[in-house]
Amino acid sequence: MTTLGLIGAGNIGSAVAKAAIAQGWDVVLSNSRGPETLSDLVADLGPSARAATPAEAAEAADLAVVTIPLKAVGSVPVEPLAGKVVVDTNNYYPERDGKIDVLEDESTTTAELLQDHLPDSKVVKAFNHIGALDIEGHAKPSGSEGRRALAVAGDDAAGKEQVTSFIDSVGFDVVDLGPLAEGWRIQRDTPGYGPRLTADELKQKTDEAKRYRDL
Repeated sequence: MTTLGLIGAGNIGSAVAKAAIAQGWDVVLSNSRGPETLSDLVADLGPSARAATPAEAAEAADLAVVTIPLKAVGSVPVEPLAGKVVVDTNNYYPERDGKIDVLEDESTTTAELLQDHLPDSKVVKAFNHIGALDIEGHAKPSGSEGRRALAVAGDDAAGKEQVTSFIDSVGFDVVDLGPLAEGWRIQRDTPGYGPRLTADELKQKTDEAKRYRDL
């Protein structure tokens, strides 16, 4: 893989783009407002970055990242992402996204909503429980003592392997939560959401997580 395509270019998207470029990736960024609004960010990221439409970013991607407000998931291009691995960084914030009944009753998860929208893609949950500044500030080389871990969840083993490799390359260990349905274990307000934790610590915190209905 050589090109990271980002659907969304906010704080998390920009931080992931910067981390990818540092590892030799080309990056294609997009947002809902148009490529021309990304000129300053592209200039900051350098010659390995360019701006495009969401459809163009999806088409160019060897690995795609969807990092937009959850309420906008229905706008993610479908056909250009068919067969591709798609990282979902989204979290559900009712005050921003509006009330989503299937998330309120916990009959599904945020990443499963994206997977339903992208039936021919391989969605992997990742980068949803780390702050944008920490993507650079907490990164360490593989094998470093106290290295922070990030969680992944996904239904496709090969897709998770690709995302795990990417996460390791940009400075983090990985804890595999299992299928997409287990992604709730790292959603907002769970013990593992936010703090800097090693792999063993993150595994413990995700094991301790409870559904909102059980709190």
